[in-house]
Amino acid sequence: AVHPLWQSPLTIPGGTRQSPINIQWRDSVYDPFLKPLKISYDPTTCLHIWNNGYSFLVEFDDSTDKSVIVGGPLENQYRLKQFHFHWGAINDWGSEHTVDSKFYPAELHLVHWNAVEYPSFEEAVMEGNGLAVIGVFLKLGAQHEGLQTLVDALPAVRHK
Repeated sequence: AVHPLWQSPLTIPGGTRQSPINIQWRDSVYDPFLKPLKISYDPTTCLHIWNNGYSFLVEFDDSTDKSVIVGGPLENQYRLKQFHFHWGAINDWGSEHTVDSKFYPAELHLVHWNAVEYPSFEEAVMEGNGLAVIGVFLKLGAQHEGLQTLVDALPAVRHK
């Protein structure tokens, strides 16, 4: 099912590194040279949660290399700037991306920037190798302890 707000999410122009994408299992190719992605987050770098009017963001102190990812396809270390979620009005869809045209109820995006090559997040955003975003598909299930901590804090960020 195609998201009702998109006529065709798979034909939006803008190059090969644009969202949303439809990951097709049949076309996926295993890369034996890909190194493991190492994720190292320091919870003390979490600054605040804020409401931007249509979603909420959890922002991190990105002035040091305390919360970073490295490895995988990345040539540099990338600092965590923020994370946010995409979700829908109903449980059938909400994710930004799809797998074999299937939507998930929600998707978590952890946004990182290349602090080795760029002096600021704002400058990194403009470049092809400036950002690295980890997307995590979420499905309905039993209560998740880590996510529940965040959900419990949400009533405090009611207003934009």
